[in-house]
Amino acid sequence: MSNTITTTNFNFPNQKSVYRGKVREVYNINDELLVMVATDRLSAFDVVLPKGIPYKGQILNQIATKFMELTQDIVPNWLIATPDPNVAVGHLCEPFKVEMVIRGYLSGHAAREYAAGRKQICGVTMAEGLKENDKFPEPIITPTTKADNGSHDEDISREAILSKGIISEEDYLVLEKYTRALFQRGTEIAASRGLILVDTKYEFGKTKDGVIVLIDEIHTPDSSRYFYADGYAERQEKGEEQKQLSKEFVRRWLIENGFQGQEGQQIPDMSDEYIESVSERYIELYENILGEKFVKADIDNIDQRIEKNVLQYLTSK
Repeated sequence: MSNTITTTNFNFPNQKSVYRGKVREVYNINDELLVMVATDRLSAFDVVLPKGIPYKGQILNQIATKFMELTQDIVPNWLIATPDPNVAVGHLCEPFKVEMVIRGYLSGHAAREYAAGRKQICGVTMAEGLKENDKFPEPIITPTTKADNGSHDEDISREAILSKGIISEEDYLVLEKYTRALFQRGTEIAASRGLILVDTKYEFGKTKDGVIVLIDEIHTPDSSRYFYADGYAERQEKGEEQKQLSKEFVRRWLIENGFQGQEGQQIPDMSDEYIESVSERYIELYENILGEKFVKADIDNIDQRIEKNVLQYLTSK
């Protein structure tokens, strides 16, 4: 598993700083451009797991890039170019300090809250009489704060965001509008692939010109949950688990092995066989979500490949 990229130490021309997120590493070039490298790191429960997953960064980057292209007519985005399979280059933006989570179905975190008797999430009341994976009468927006590394994202209500001045009301209304439009487009694209877009999160920022744009990733298996549409209704009827495309299979494996990111819990050992199976699942996700075959990039000397491609792009500008 040595041909993965789990950390980078590049030094590009006019580089001002580097921000290391849970999965992506972002290089600030001259306070104008951001070079975002999607690593092969895997995070779950806000914890970065100890081993990388082959091709994961390429998969996330290429799915996000494709969906940026497919949604740019409804929401402007930060993306300028993708000089490498693992890299996106875009406009420097000031990120908003919340992630816009939107849910079409009672799944994941919302389902766990509901099962615990908490029928309200982020100030939004969920309908009575739902069971896990049922469709909401209409999608609900359940924002979270953006946590620093090592911290947990936390649910926050629209009211709290506005009362604390985290985002102005004028900007927040734009974020809500964009979130619903993106989710609608994502739902339509997923349906054309035989999938259901269950829930997802979006991140937004402001350009130097004050324009609100979509940043980071969109509709990837790390930021979204998908169900297979075929058999969904029958499985709900029988109370069976839904067949899904998302990172949930990793979370389930961790839970089964006694880990949910809580203090004192030990991350279970990830064997080479398990890592290989996760890589295969991510390739399956890619092919189903985009409806096209995944072409593996050359991962011998992946660091050098990325550095060469980014340098070539930056010096050609």
